[in-house]
Amino acid sequence: MGGADGATKAGRGAVDPERMIAEARKAFFVMFAFLAIVWLVQLANSADHYALSRDHGVVPGDLGALPGILSAPFLHWSWAHVESNSGPLFVFGFLAAYRGVARFLGLSLLVAVTSGLTVWLFESGGVDTVGASGLIFGYFGYVVVRGLFDRHLIDTLIGVVMAASFAYMLTVTVPGTPGVSWLGHLGGLAGGLLGAWLFRDRRPRQATTPAPPATPGTPAPRIAQPPTTDNPRADLHKELGDLGLL
Repeated sequence: MGGADGATKAGRGAVDPERMIAEARKAFFVMFAFLAIVWLVQLANSADHYALSRDHGVVPGDLGALPGILSAPFLHWSWAHVESNSGPLFVFGFLAAYRGVARFLGLSLLVAVTSGLTVWLFESGGVDTVGASGLIFGYFGYVVVRGLFDRHLIDTLIGVVMAASFAYMLTVTVPGTPGVSWLGHLGGLAGGLLGAWLFRDRRPRQATTPAPPATPGTPAPRIAQPPTTDNPRADLHKELGDLGLL
């Protein structure tokens, strides 16, 4: 567990498969629990004729409605509303959380605040806004750019695939779609992009392991040199190997 092996595991972007699997398992259960809470709240909300949405949503300019910034993501206006949000919420939430649940919780708080504040500050007409779509757009933005800030090739590839597959979502971050809080979506997206920078991996670059001094009369030992992070192909090869794909 010493020498080159220890240096490799400590390097930026190195993948520890056991830790990665453990974090992915935690991410799955966190998102499962999150969705369970959303659906239980929806049951209570619909049984009370959506009084929770009316009382705990985000109302622009209303100081008394500021706490709704944190409660609004758990509330919806109909069963169709919560159903349409559940799939994207789980997928993007899991992808945002599988590199670390603690970081994900901080990201979720940040996105809820940026999305809710954007609605509270700039929405007009006293509209009561609720729904998890602000979080969805925040997670989407985070997943798309996280790999660039972390300089992590696997996450960068995931971000490219997500951006290409779900770019159409950006059409509801601009004015024009009736009944949709495009400001909440835009604020959530901005929070996700900001979170990718704030919660980026700040670990130092991988250090090379010096060779031990050779004993006179004996050949110098051969030391496996870990791939440098300046070589993208070597970095990708290392990560794919750690994931068991090579």
